[in-house]
Amino acid sequence: MSKEEKKAYITTPIYYVNDIPHIGHAYTTIIADTMARFYRLRGYKTYFLTGTDEHGQKIEQAALKRGRTPKEYADEISGKFKALWDEFEISYDDFIRTTDERHKIGVQKAFEVMYNNGDIYKGEYEGHYCVSCETFFTETQLIDGEGCPDCGKVTNLVKEESYFFKLSKYQDKLLKWYSDDDKCVLPKGKKNEVISFVKQGLRDLSVTRTSFDWGVKLPKSMNDDKHVMYVWLDALLNYITALGYGKNEDRMEFWPATAHLVGKDILRFHAIYWPAFLMSLGLPLPKHIAAHGWWTRNGEKMSKSKGNVVNPKEVADAYGLENFRYFMLREVPFGQDGDFSQKALIDRINSDLGNEFGNLLNRIIGMSGKYSDFNITSKNVAKLHQKELAEANEILKDIELKLDELQTNRYLEDLWRVLTIANGAITAHEPWVKIKNGDTDGALAVVGLVANLLAKVTILVSPVMPKTASKIADAMKFEISYESYKKYIVDNELLEDFSIEKIPPLFPKIEEELLKTPKPSIDKKKEDKKSNEGIISIDQFFQTKLKVGTVLEATEVEKSKKLLKLKVDLGEENPRQIVAGIKEFYSPNELIDSQVCVVANLKPAKIMGLLSEGMLLAAKDKDGLSLIRPEHKRNSGSLIG
Repeated sequence: MSKEEKKAYITTPIYYVNDIPHIGHAYTTIIADTMARFYRLRGYKTYFLTGTDEHGQKIEQAALKRGRTPKEYADEISGKFKALWDEFEISYDDFIRTTDERHKIGVQKAFEVMYNNGDIYKGEYEGHYCVSCETFFTETQLIDGEGCPDCGKVTNLVKEESYFFKLSKYQDKLLKWYSDDDKCVLPKGKKNEVISFVKQGLRDLSVTRTSFDWGVKLPKSMNDDKHVMYVWLDALLNYITALGYGKNEDRMEFWPATAHLVGKDILRFHAIYWPAFLMSLGLPLPKHIAAHGWWTRNGEKMSKSKGNVVNPKEVADAYGLENFRYFMLREVPFGQDGDFSQKALIDRINSDLGNEFGNLLNRIIGMSGKYSDFNITSKNVAKLHQKELAEANEILKDIELKLDELQTNRYLEDLWRVLTIANGAITAHEPWVKIKNGDTDGALAVVGLVANLLAKVTILVSPVMPKTASKIADAMKFEISYESYKKYIVDNELLEDFSIEKIPPLFPKIEEELLKTPKPSIDKKKEDKKSNEGIISIDQFFQTKLKVGTVLEATEVEKSKKLLKLKVDLGEENPRQIVAGIKEFYSPNELIDSQVCVVANLKPAKIMGLLSEGMLLAAKDKDGLSLIRPEHKRNSGSLIG
């Protein structure tokens, strides 16, 4: 396949204009930006879309409270998102707003097509509607008969004329798609949650409202202008209206999307509603719908009332944007929840970036300055260091698959494994000893090896840290480009001889926290008091994630009377290791292939030196201990609660 034939289309969700950007928005956008830069590096013709979602009752009400029109309010908040992404140098190709005329035209066209296909019909809707979540719920889903199961706010009983989309018609087709395409929803655990939801049965979806006006009107051909389109039908179509769907379809060559990046809270809309809409429109389905987790701060859920919401601009200004980008992508496996703390960020900067990455460049500059007047050669590298080159090339052989499947932390871990080889080679081969013994060629070959390994890492880290990579590449006299990617990564060629430029350290050590840690608010103190009384809120309960797991392996922990080591499938890409104190009550053999209930979002801990990534639920009394188990077998990873 030639460079011109390869295409990639990367999207963030369009962000709802009810508040300013927070760390979750930044996380999604940084991942998408990294993906887009990576595809460009590999020679793909790439289109990267972001934007804002501006319709709906919630926006109409928010604008009214501020004495402004919905459009004025949307303009202000949308402008803040765009300004931050520009300041963060996000390399988007298009910023779409649902108030754009091109978007309205495309949405009306799509509605018309789905209606003419027999997938939209008129009826009457009655249901409990959460304005905050822009979602309808059945009575059985509500908390205490009125609370939204997602945010806890009181819902409104709505009864009105509505157009419906035949979502139920596509249930079997959706399940077949999930079955046929192993990676259509990432990570695997999230895909299992979607499948479980669809198997419970899909109801037709109300896609218009008459109780407010702030939205896209129906096509004129419908002759029914009292309806506006429901926000999720309107919003999801942005991914094709940005490509010109319904008008000038000049960019539809980029469809289907390579990857839709979303937060886990909106996965259902993207992995169920969106593909069903596309099936109705007769369009191909996206290659990946990838859902990431949420961020906490110092182990606590973020909220305005606690005053602990992380402002991404403040963090980037204090610690450096590229350091922040690296931390976000390295700190947490994609799909899992992450925790932001300044301590963790400082550790990453000082250790990973300073000691391992930046210091390697300093060592190359220092050694070449002493041994060869800053001249570096690859002359004897292949002859004397085939082992190290082979190890690095093996690690990097399929490196692109890690990012293709959104495994950002594993991608960076592999790059740092190459840095470990480079730093280890200096220690093992001691070029200073070779110089002392008169083996100048041998010493220069060590420096050349390390420079070549650093060049490989620099090229591949450039989508994550573009400015840092450019500084290193400039110092080492090569360019970050498709040509260099092909030459040094794909074809494994070595650097031509060059004279390295001396540059200042890239990652100065950080000695103390640079931002003030927020003090607990009054609300937080009240929560703590309640917790001390044994009472928790519904929000606190929902912070605990309980899942059904299947035991794949079970072994005894040596020198322990109580512990068993289990491998448990929770529907994720890799099984979890869980160390449990149940040896007195269960033998390893009777646990294999059985199912257990697991607290899945506990911070990993070490027990007798073994990593434990979860906790089993059990009941214990005077008669002994019994594991809590599903009554009937359930899919691994099924949520409990």
